[in-house]
Amino acid sequence: MNVVIIEDENLTAKRLESLLHKYDSAITVLARIPSVAEAVSWFDESNSPVDLIFMDIHLEDDLGFRIFEQTQLTTPVIFTTAYDEYMIQAFKVNSIDYLLKPINYDELVAAIEKYKALKKQFGQATSTSHDLETLLNLIGKSKQTDYKERFMITVGTKIRSIETGDIAYFYLEEKVVFLVTKDGLTLPVDYSLDKLTQVLNPRRFFRISRQFLVSLSAIQTIHTFSAGKLKLDMTPKSRQEVFVSGDRMTEFKEWLGK
Repeated sequence: MNVVIIEDENLTAKRLESLLHKYDSAITVLARIPSVAEAVSWFDESNSPVDLIFMDIHLEDDLGFRIFEQTQLTTPVIFTTAYDEYMIQAFKVNSIDYLLKPINYDELVAAIEKYKALKKQFGQATSTSHDLETLLNLIGKSKQTDYKERFMITVGTKIRSIETGDIAYFYLEEKVVFLVTKDGLTLPVDYSLDKLTQVLNPRRFFRISRQFLVSLSAIQTIHTFSAGKLKLDMTPKSRQEVFVSGDRMTEFKEWLGK
């Protein structure tokens, strides 16, 4: 198996290579690349067949996702990162799995075995575009998610079932996450905002900041301030002002246009 490691921390890259050789000494690491710019250059110039890429998300010059914007990269990817906030975005590209640092050996093995199982589903893989397309289609099918359709909420001695389609937004206040329904009901939920981003349909809900996860249908008006800062008017109205974080601005705009 030919592998490329895209990682800006040299010690982390070396440790990953060591874990890969522990799994299979025959694995060949073709390159260890620290930046988006160098990765784009390498893929443009190299003729070496690559079976699998391990890619950190936070590289020394930009996010790893920019590589996909600047190349015709179709090779399956296993993302490695210290952050879980990019999980949904990772699975919009060629991702097979998403490993949090420090990388656990057993989880690494499971990710590689998942890749091999996908290849096996359509027979012996080759480097043809047809086979790559088939593999990526299988990856997509393996990641299809049954998004959460309702929440069971306990308030005192009462239990309520709230349809996801009736939820306007979620917000964090004093370490407690609340949901707000479209008719203005506010209820606590036993989910973190990080977990909610994994179980809700990303086409309908977006994490705009550390405090808010909003439904597209609940955004009434978007106000632009200086330096491109965005403020949202929500329906029903939020008790707090609702702003889109600067690091989520570009993704938010892309989400609005889907």
